[in-house]
Amino acid sequence: MAKIQTIRKEEIEAKQPINIGDRAFDNLKFIRQTMERSTSFTAVPGYGGIFMGATAIAAAIIANFQPLIKDWLIVWLVEAFLAFAIGVFAMWQKSKIAKIPLNSAPAKKFALSFLPSLICGVVITLGLWRFGHFEVMIPVWILLYGAAVVTGGSFSVKVVPIMGWCFIALGAIAFFLPTGFGNSIMGLSFGVLHIIFGIIIARKFGG
Repeated sequence: MAKIQTIRKEEIEAKQPINIGDRAFDNLKFIRQTMERSTSFTAVPGYGGIFMGATAIAAAIIANFQPLIKDWLIVWLVEAFLAFAIGVFAMWQKSKIAKIPLNSAPAKKFALSFLPSLICGVVITLGLWRFGHFEVMIPVWILLYGAAVVTGGSFSVKVVPIMGWCFIALGAIAFFLPTGFGNSIMGLSFGVLHIIFGIIIARKFGG
């Protein structure tokens, strides 16, 4: 008897009309999720990259006149924090203007792919600092930043991972240059490359 009642209950529920509003909401949710998965993160800041490049060139000039390794390292650490702040602020501004939320699926994928290489860079820098291998820091910084841009850029426009590969190329070259070229290669990579690709991104992808 209980089994018959259960079957009848299921038949009654099956015959009940479907709520059109719920079906429309589910369809819109599915469409939004599908679009987010297929959309590229376009809030990469072009003008921000230009400013980051300008501060890197200034840092390369200042660092070149530092007689002590400690002072040289402080200059570049300050520049790293400054560039990070500029990048985050410029990204927030661009996303605000373009009405692209920074908590969207493409933005999260970009961040989650970008951060691991940067975290590795921080850890390796501390290790090199501890053992006194300061001359190796520059190639490592350039290579890992390039790796971060390539992996994060896989969820962005094509010009971003291209910039990352340019960083990786310069980082590889830096290993074979005399240590006296360190500030120059830093200015060329974090300075000139950021400015060039920043101009391209600003012109072609809205700022």
